[in-house]
Amino acid sequence: MKLGNRRTIIGVMVAIICLLPFGYAGAQNGRQMAEDVWPGIDLLRGMPADEFWDIMGMFAASLGKDCVDCHALAAVDNWEAFAEDTPMLRTARGMINMVNAINRDNFGGLQYVTCFTCHRGTSIPEIIPELALQYGVPAEKPNAMEFFPSRFAPSADELFDTYFETIGGIEALSELTSFVATGTYAGYETGHLDVPVEIYAEPGRRVTVKSDNVRYFDGTDGWITSENFPIPVMELSGGNLDAARLEALLSFPAMIRDSFSDWRVGITIIDDLDVPVVQGTRDGQPPVNFYFGESGLLDRVVYWNQTTMGFVPVQLDYSDYREVSGIRMPFTTLMSWTTGQITYNLTDVQTNVAIDEARFARP
Repeated sequence: MKLGNRRTIIGVMVAIICLLPFGYAGAQNGRQMAEDVWPGIDLLRGMPADEFWDIMGMFAASLGKDCVDCHALAAVDNWEAFAEDTPMLRTARGMINMVNAINRDNFGGLQYVTCFTCHRGTSIPEIIPELALQYGVPAEKPNAMEFFPSRFAPSADELFDTYFETIGGIEALSELTSFVATGTYAGYETGHLDVPVEIYAEPGRRVTVKSDNVRYFDGTDGWITSENFPIPVMELSGGNLDAARLEALLSFPAMIRDSFSDWRVGITIIDDLDVPVVQGTRDGQPPVNFYFGESGLLDRVVYWNQTTMGFVPVQLDYSDYREVSGIRMPFTTLMSWTTGQITYNLTDVQTNVAIDEARFARP
């Protein structure tokens, strides 16, 4: 979604009525379901509320659309207008039925075809072969989930050993027990203005306080609170809960290598440079890609959340590494996903400090 107004982005996920032709019962277990939060939904039942939001982002990203491209224009400043029926919404419902039928009839219900398969960021899919694609140089896709391992790339152990040594050494990293960071963040939801942010982290636990928006992970469960949400506290489920777990894990680099298995390494191209990409898996979740720069630093991480309509990617780009208590930490993180983009700029980080247990408690 491209709109700079976060209320508009939230609004599409609050009031849109997207009629999926089936129920999804894979993540109930007491979680908040979409129909419990938005009673007007007719067929979108059994899907966790947070996954519903991800799917709205999946649709927007696949078609290169803004919220009001499909919804009534009045929805720009009127949340209730998102529920108004439009020709685009009727078309979207038909497309959802078509995609589900293709996967059901041809791929045993697996998500081999999604909105992005045909649209690829455009409203109208291309049906005529493009000669420039046929005879030109294929575009590199550095964030691909599937890639061929390269025998020319260093091993995963070599890349991680270099990374650990570059940021301070495994001994110093192992002694990191907590940190508290302050700074600013800016993106669509802030109108690109800098807003204060605070981060509290311990191994396996992390809380990010962004103005009225707070993201919690206490080691087992996760939540998001925001004044813009239709519910005071939204529980994280499925892939979103695992993403919060991953975010906490990435805060303590010494834990990364041992938390994954089935490592494989390839070579991709980012900004015209060959970059080794290391992919690992854990606990039956979608894989995670780690990208290391020439200096040995971790420059990028890409992970995916699997929804009922396809995978939703999240990209973290790290830069401005600075030394804090003998450890080099990224002070700038650019987070990109299908419903927005945020840049975090830290100004101060305090390590191995006591954090009040109440910080990690359910809001």
